[in-house]
Order: sequence, then structure tokens, then C-alpha cells
Amino acid sequence: MNTPEDLPASAKKQYQVTAKDLPLSCPMPNMTLWNAHPRVYLPIEKTGEATCPYCGATYILTDF
Repeated sequence: MNTPEDLPASAKKQYQVTAKDLPLSCPMPNMTLWNAHPRVYLPIEKTGEATCPYCGATYILTDF
């Protein structure tokens, strides 16, 4: 059985990111399914949280 860390992009619902990941895009370049949907840049700097309009993945900025 797969652990959550083994899941491909868009299969997990929540990702933790840091300032080094900015500007934030979904899917992120290091994700397995980098071509799952068109790349969209997410504004996360002001609130510390963003949700992808395509796949619903939530990103949380941990060093906010």
C-alpha cells in the first residue's frame, strides 16, 4: 500500500511549502504528474494558504 508521501501530484489534498518554493505554481515542477493540468500560479504570500482551482489541492506556507 502507498504511503501519503508516495502519492503522485493531485492525489494528495494538502501540501506544505516554504518561501523557497515561491512563486508557487500547481502542479509544482517536482511533482510526478507535472502535466496533470495547466500550470497555474497561486497567490499564497498574503494569507499563507492557497487552493488550486483545477485540482483542489491546498498549499500551506509553513514559514509564513
